Amino acid sequence: MILPRRSLLAATALAAGTPALVRAQPADPRLGERGVGAADAPVRVLEFFSLTCSHCAQFHRDTFPRVKAEILDKGAARLVWRDFPLDRLALTAAAVARSLPAERYEGFIGTLLANQDRWAFGRGETMNALAGMAALAGMSRTKFDEVVADEALARGIMEQRSVAEREFNIQATPSFSFQATGRPPRNQSGSVTFERFQALVEEAKRA
Repeated sequence: MILPRRSLLAATALAAGTPALVRAQPADPRLGERGVGAADAPVRVLEFFSLTCSHCAQFHRDTFPRVKAEILDKGAARLVWRDFPLDRLALTAAAVARSLPAERYEGFIGTLLANQDRWAFGRGETMNALAGMAALAGMSRTKFDEVVADEALARGIMEQRSVAEREFNIQATPSFSFQATGRPPRNQSGSVTFERFQALVEEAKRA
């Protein structure tokens, strides 16, 4: 999904409002790496995604299961999720996902992406719907409300998004960066097919 101008402006304003002192503090462990696949895999794939992006949901639904089974689980690559929220709801959902125990992260974002129509596109009930999804993952409403109000976590996520814009020129979701040690990254935007994903992994090795 190409980034709407309004979302770009809002994201820039939030990131710009983050005090330098806050950004310089030790990283919040909730902002640590979330990924799947062997840590020593020869190729590292960064997926920049938004939980309210329909194209991200399409990739996760149609392509990711085969990527996981045939590439990630076999040690050919590691996929790392990088938050790139397109709107405030996506930012809140990302914060909720990162506030769950790390072992629940993959399952939770998978559930959110598979059920976007149930929580992301309702009229006026999106937060309650998201709270209900979080409850299924074991998060109480009290904890959910704390996460929603945690502006430090939100700023941390937006700072990471700003890094993605600066370092990887990300302008749309999903976007991917295929990286092999000592070789230049190979970037791709859009909901890629399994065959294209597999080819990019191989190209990264040879680059």
